[in-house]
Amino acid sequence: MFTDKFLEVIGKEGVVSIVSCADGEAHVVNTWNTYLVNPNDGRLLIPAWAMRKTEKKTLKNNTVLLTVGSKEVIGRNGPGCGFLLEGTARFIASGPEWDMMKAGFSFLTRVLEVTVTSSKQTL
Repeated sequence: MFTDKFLEVIGKEGVVSIVSCADGEAHVVNTWNTYLVNPNDGRLLIPAWAMRKTEKKTLKNNTVLLTVGSKEVIGRNGPGCGFLLEGTARFIASGPEWDMMKAGFSFLTRVLEVTVTSSKQTL
């Protein structure tokens, strides 16, 4: 699912925007590229500290959009590469994946799991 270019982008620093929508209102929260963990199965695991509004919205509509980019990666037109991802989200509060993520990100309270259904390079 994830191209080599996408994996290169998430290995460099940049901002990730996560968009959730429910009750006629979109909500955006941000994190960092290097916080994305790829378990190599079409999912991304993201440490969540706050993200309470995101969690509430995904309980009503679990479809999310993510934008990921880095100016450190050469894209289609020169420096800067970005992606638009669509997927479904759920929050994990316990279990082996939570334990693994907690070991790497001591600040997390939950893990945002995004099962990616589409990925498109935009830059």
